[in-house]
Amino acid sequence: LFGRNRPEGKILETVGVFEAVKQHGKYETGQLFLHSVFGYRGIVLFPWHARLYDRDITPPMSDSKPEPPGAHGSKEVKGKTHTYYQVLIDTRDCPHISQRSQTEAVTFLANHDDSRALYAIPGLDYVSHEDILPYNSAEQAPIQHELFERFLLYNPAKSPPFTARDTLKAWQEKNHPWLELSDVHRETTENIRVTVIPFYMGMREAQNSHVYWWRYCIRLENMGNEVVQLRERHWRIFSLSGTLETVRGRGVVGREPVLSKEQPAFQYSSHVSLQAPSGHMWGTFRIERTDGSHFDVRIPPFSLESNKDDKAPPAGYTF
Repeated sequence: LFGRNRPEGKILETVGVFEAVKQHGKYETGQLFLHSVFGYRGIVLFPWHARLYDRDITPPMSDSKPEPPGAHGSKEVKGKTHTYYQVLIDTRDCPHISQRSQTEAVTFLANHDDSRALYAIPGLDYVSHEDILPYNSAEQAPIQHELFERFLLYNPAKSPPFTARDTLKAWQEKNHPWLELSDVHRETTENIRVTVIPFYMGMREAQNSHVYWWRYCIRLENMGNEVVQLRERHWRIFSLSGTLETVRGRGVVGREPVLSKEQPAFQYSSHVSLQAPSGHMWGTFRIERTDGSHFDVRIPPFSLESNKDDKAPPAGYTF
């Protein structure tokens, strides 16, 4: 059992009963869960199968990923299949996680000519299989989110007792190219693990040239006991057009998060555009220890690949 705080008196009340974590297989649509790192309540919409390129693992697997030009290191990285989930976050928990994880991590290019216009879907996240702590609840609407009743139907005869409505299936099918994650990249430096998931967002024409847009989700996680703080970012962005751009700046998304044993992780999303259909990014985060000393954490190299076939602009985000 676990509880939640009620703002008026901070009284704990039961919201569900934990279930056994699945060591094999995947969670189904409608599975309630508690996020093991960020602590929010959520519900599974559907699974994705990604290729995880983990630079901390050396044994050969399958699917080698070439090293991008100019990137650090030369070791070949192998990929393995890993399950991630598209989930809804309970809006009651959003205020409590907003300092550690963006709750509008999923964005689309707006469906018109302004290439810089972005549309965000609040409370939609990507969650790795091992981050899910499943539970069940007797409530017919245990998650508060504007899309919950549009996407899911209560069905007590099933386990879990929620099934996908046709609107969820249609939305998934329509937006599949813009939601699907295919590659996940991970690397650890001095107990700080960086995970990157890139998403191709589409192409826009601007001033008689093509501009290709990607978003990328990054999670930093402190795997050790030392308290550290992210101070700077240093990016290298290589475009197929032959350009190599260097970007330096304070913090990330206007923040300099502290990573401690109590709050070990920070997750955010950002965007990048190229005037070529593909490229690569890599870099470092400058991390500060409590004694004022610094060290650099590597951001694993990742590809920016545009979808080969032309697809209609993203749709279905108005209901």
